[in-house]
Amino acid sequence: MAVAKQAHERFFARIRRWKNRSHNSIKLWNAGKPPVTPLVFPVPKAGDMKENETKGMTRRTSLKALGSGLALGLTAANYRAQAGESPNEKLRFAAIGVGGMGTGRLNQFMQLGAEAAAICDVDDNHLRKALDNAEKRQGTRPKGFHDFREVLQLDGIDFVTVTTPDHWHAPIFIAACKAGKDVFVEKPLCHNIGDGRAMVEAAAKYQRITQMGNHIHNDNDTYRRAVEMVQSGRLGKIDRIHCWKTARTNSLGNPSDGEAPKELDYNFWQGPAPKRPYNPNRSHFNFRYFWDYSGGMLMDFWCHITDVAYWAMNLEAPLTVSAVGELPELGDNAETPERMELVYEYPGLILNWTIHPAGLAGFPGGIGCVFQGTDATMVTDYDSNVIYVKGRIDEKFPRPEPTIPNSPGHLQEFLNAIKTREKTTCNVEYAFKLTKGGLLGNISYRTGEKLIWDDKRERVTNSSKANRLVKRRPRSPWKLA
Repeated sequence: MAVAKQAHERFFARIRRWKNRSHNSIKLWNAGKPPVTPLVFPVPKAGDMKENETKGMTRRTSLKALGSGLALGLTAANYRAQAGESPNEKLRFAAIGVGGMGTGRLNQFMQLGAEAAAICDVDDNHLRKALDNAEKRQGTRPKGFHDFREVLQLDGIDFVTVTTPDHWHAPIFIAACKAGKDVFVEKPLCHNIGDGRAMVEAAAKYQRITQMGNHIHNDNDTYRRAVEMVQSGRLGKIDRIHCWKTARTNSLGNPSDGEAPKELDYNFWQGPAPKRPYNPNRSHFNFRYFWDYSGGMLMDFWCHITDVAYWAMNLEAPLTVSAVGELPELGDNAETPERMELVYEYPGLILNWTIHPAGLAGFPGGIGCVFQGTDATMVTDYDSNVIYVKGRIDEKFPRPEPTIPNSPGHLQEFLNAIKTREKTTCNVEYAFKLTKGGLLGNISYRTGEKLIWDDKRERVTNSSKANRLVKRRPRSPWKLA
């Protein structure tokens, strides 16, 4: 667990370093679907949700309109926003979920001049620390909440950040759209394909500005230069792509089930996921290694790495997906595999994905993506892209002129879009198209079957067992109605 956390800390340290660089100083070239029934959020019975006694927090005794699905009217500020005006010169937001990633996004948005007006978390310790941190940084203390539905009733909130575990993304995202809020949601976009489709349709119905937190798409220019190279045709015809990620090698341990810590409302934390006994590994950081809440290492990094392939090749959904994998012999209780080999078939293209302790044979550890063309091969990661010709690095290989505009930064792009009402580059439609491939890979692994995918109907045509994993019925009282 410590090793995994250290790896993530190193990863986000790199992201912060990129943010501090000038774009000019970066070395650019170095070594028609079925409608979805809307979500309805009934009020849980008395005692279902823990009363929060944290100082600085407020609770309303009535959650009006929640029983009818948060059908809240748009405020005048929301109407102005939809017309292309800024509701306020200084945007105000609510942070929903403030663990490690959520606190990072909270700080980044405040650094960009947005005001944290409200913070929500079901862990009292996370909430208290985030409220104290925000007050120290901006001079005013946000309102604190235990229940995200109360947050969405607040006036004067321009957008929300959804930085919860994956299984909560869709319910909160859809409720926020209904409440007239724009939404920044962390990757991966959703827990399952059914959730993702519902999110796309909610954003379109309520005309919301959205962005998925796939920061590498915009926080440096390496991917832009890689996309330009592929699209220039100088690599020749590309018929094979290989992505990889170094696997987890540390053990999470195998703690016993027990009582949840008093500061955590574990029932609310589970939310729409199946009810399970509390286990220290099932919540907070390690939730990603359990199928109820996420999709393991594959979904943790799929969007970061495969983004450059989808962007460069303008990929849609795969035609077929095959996956094999295994749990490492680490003696822990993780459910998701840490070694995987996946093969995706797209029209005229095969995309391979490897998760292995050594990464991809012949390449450094970490992450990477190989574009294999008939004339040359390009290897790219977060920091660089290198060209190989006949198996040797060609440092003089001709590069195309830059054509993709520089980004103001992933979060700043979202803030700008709230004011202009123009779509972001990682909006929910693009995010869903990208995320779908990773979700299908996990379905293939879990069923042990090669999947034939019909994207128009969003169903597997050769396996009823696989189709049962395409979407999930939320646990009561959270339901699709």
